[in-house]
Amino acid sequence: MRIVKIFALLFSTMLCSPAWADDCSEKMTQLELNQCYAGEYKAAQKELDEVYAGLRAALTDSKTKKAFEAVQAAWIKYRDLHCKYEVSAYEGGSIYPMVHAMCLTEKTRARTIELKKTACEEGDVSCR
Repeated sequence: MRIVKIFALLFSTMLCSPAWADDCSEKMTQLELNQCYAGEYKAAQKELDEVYAGLRAALTDSKTKKAFEAVQAAWIKYRDLHCKYEVSAYEGGSIYPMVHAMCLTEKTRARTIELKKTACEEGDVSCR
């Protein structure tokens, strides 16, 4: 069941994410695929870092800033552990780096969207 779930994840992410499909679908070897998806993850992480840094810089209250940092640190731990579990069936295989990078990318992009939604004008509680 877990293998079917992971293949469904792989297939759906390729269909739902044109940037991934355009960049990685023409790669032929597993090494090329691993490198391509690692690059996708690196780009997603860079965007997340930029959004996070912007939100963090906007926080003026030190208590709120510390809480924001703690949430992000906990989220990173969750993401990493979740992806390690999610693709554990492939550990030791040549496909492992690719499926691991795909999971990290998916979670990272979702977190970026989540953080962007919290960027509200002061006093605007409707966007939280």
